[in-house]
Amino acid sequence: MSKVTKEMALDYHKGNRPGKIETIPTKPYSSQHDLSLAYSPGVAYPCKEIERDSQTSYEYTNKGNLVAVISNGTAVLGLGDIGAEAGKPVMEGKALLFKIFAGLDCFDIEVNEKDPDKFVEIVKAISPTFGGINLEDIKAPECFAIEKRLKEECAVPVMHDDQHGTAIISAAGLLNALEVQGKKIDEIKLVVNGAGAAAVSCTKLYMSLGVRLENIVMCDSHGVINKQRKNLNPQKAMFATSREITTLEEAMVGADVFLGLSVMDVVTPEMLKSMAHNPIVFALANPDPEIEYSKAKASRDDLIFATGRSDYPNQINNVLGFPYIFRGALDCGATSINEEMKLAAVHAIADLAKLPVPTVVNAAYDMSGISFGREYILPKPLDPRLLTTVAPAVAKAAIASNVARRPVTDWDQYNGKLNSLMGYDSKLMRRLTDVAKCNPRRVVFGEGNTDNMLLAAVDACREGVCIPILLGNEEMIAKRAKRLGVKLDGITIINLRNDSEAIRREKYAQILARKKGREGFTHREALEKMFDRNYFGMMMVETCDADVFIAGTYSNSAYVTNIAKEVIGIRDGFNHFATMHILNTKRGVYFVSDTMINETEDTDTLVDVVRLSRNAVEYFAKEPVMAMVSYSNFGSNKAESPKAVHEAVNILHEKYPDLLVDGEMQINYALNKEIRDKNYPFNKLYGKDVNTLVFPSLNASSAAYKMMLEMGLAEAIGPIQIGLKKSVHFISVEASVRDIVNLVTVATMDATTCERCGAPIKDK
Repeated sequence: MSKVTKEMALDYHKGNRPGKIETIPTKPYSSQHDLSLAYSPGVAYPCKEIERDSQTSYEYTNKGNLVAVISNGTAVLGLGDIGAEAGKPVMEGKALLFKIFAGLDCFDIEVNEKDPDKFVEIVKAISPTFGGINLEDIKAPECFAIEKRLKEECAVPVMHDDQHGTAIISAAGLLNALEVQGKKIDEIKLVVNGAGAAAVSCTKLYMSLGVRLENIVMCDSHGVINKQRKNLNPQKAMFATSREITTLEEAMVGADVFLGLSVMDVVTPEMLKSMAHNPIVFALANPDPEIEYSKAKASRDDLIFATGRSDYPNQINNVLGFPYIFRGALDCGATSINEEMKLAAVHAIADLAKLPVPTVVNAAYDMSGISFGREYILPKPLDPRLLTTVAPAVAKAAIASNVARRPVTDWDQYNGKLNSLMGYDSKLMRRLTDVAKCNPRRVVFGEGNTDNMLLAAVDACREGVCIPILLGNEEMIAKRAKRLGVKLDGITIINLRNDSEAIRREKYAQILARKKGREGFTHREALEKMFDRNYFGMMMVETCDADVFIAGTYSNSAYVTNIAKEVIGIRDGFNHFATMHILNTKRGVYFVSDTMINETEDTDTLVDVVRLSRNAVEYFAKEPVMAMVSYSNFGSNKAESPKAVHEAVNILHEKYPDLLVDGEMQINYALNKEIRDKNYPFNKLYGKDVNTLVFPSLNASSAAYKMMLEMGLAEAIGPIQIGLKKSVHFISVEASVRDIVNLVTVATMDATTCERCGAPIKDK
């Protein structure tokens, strides 16, 4: 976990422009005609349609994709009643999460009003603007009455996430934990410490799943809530026990489940030892749980333990739920988020944890097989399947419970829409960054004497995605760092020309000479090569002195890629390696190959590129749907270039019949399935959206993705090397700092996979 300092957080929020969100037009606005349509006189026509039928606002405005995050700042995170304006950074952050996780637009609204009745009237008055309302950080007990009234009086779904978000995620975790521990929900004894909004909502939801009221003991800051207590509010009175106990310590004896939504260090190891066999403990106080993780785990070995923290197993995190719940609710025009929809989310999240985990998630924890059990009862927040699992479940429950005004009728089309949102607005890169931070690797930057490589190393170190090693002259790098105003803390510098590196140069030369001796390499030649940063850096990876090498390339990358073939070698079963760019677009994520290595691609090269691309796309938890593009369609032109592509497709269809690939086809046919399927209904990709494009030459692929970048149509990650035996990647020294850091992020995951699996690429 990278450390967050006050200075880093303030700089992040201030940045080039203050805040974390902005509004971006979705329609053309470049001409006077465009503006006449957007505003007067054209705008009058949709206004009249909405006046005639208010439901058409979902057709003519962004209401159906717009959520409000509304707070009065009376219970902000762990900060308490800090006021509406001071809570705005948190609400902006929640708006950002809605966007990056579910593609939902969001306005944050801070209402300077503590009176519940007045607050309700304000929110009710502005509710027609939104498709849904997410109440946030409103203190108990007022939050209960506020949410109840708004749900009754507003025509759009309303949910107080502090109550129901934690309830839904923890309920999913509870179902799975009980299954692992072999317990029945209607028989368990539950102790709840804390009696605020989240605790009450969690307990009620647990009861709807089968927990019996007589088996519940709830505690607040005064001890056990029992029937002898006076002046209890209605929420607490509901859970008052008739048992003659007064302390949390007494309540814990024989308990099966503990739910903590209170404060740190109120639970002791002795309390856990007094619980029943195979206990379940959800210690959700943030940032420090009711009992520290190591103490809890040491207290007994039959324990399932969960917290709200990301640095321990079984994180109960609201982000597993709220973006996808609102996504499903808005997509079917739900009038409310009812109990059926919440329970559908509970079961969808719980069931997802039982499925095989994608490689990209496994890599985050440096494990070869995360699987359902005591250390994994909930999906990880970075699991790319949450959107396509939870949102449809919520929408189906809304339809079944008759609260959907615009029911989904084509579920395949809907799932396609959700898939297109998975990469929206750099969501993919954020997920990969989370993965890399969990297992930072030793990354060698070959051109440490250049500005952008140096700045990228500093940023990657600060973000915690790697442990940087710079190759270059120490004095030159120090001077450059001073000029750029950056510190080199945590960064190792290796000057491979120094006498201090003589032993390592000799070691690498001997290994390389032995490896390539049958190809004419002498020891003397190999030793001379060790003064070349590319040879030296790649030998660091080859000998496991480092995990990743980032080669800085200039106009001609052939020199560096040839060294990679010599030192690292191409993976078994292949004659070529390649590079891929991942393009994040508003239409979704696209994978483009080969964008750097193979200047001229004959049939054999193209076959290898497709096979390599298949495995790379699957690594990122996507089903590869691959189009081999050309200026010809399915043999319509017999010239040499399309002929090579055509022949490659024939070979792939014959040898790898399960691979979803077809061509050759023009780019518009690849990206538009309607015209492709209409004109060529025999195509193997029928009915599917292509997500992987394989180009017939380096000229074509390079021009295509660079044009998209320069026109602002996509954001790129890459070039990602695919096909070498170890994690060696190539990027221009003139690439932006962010592009280099992004490549480093992916490369660290590649290194983890190479180390764990050897050569993981296989044909099925």
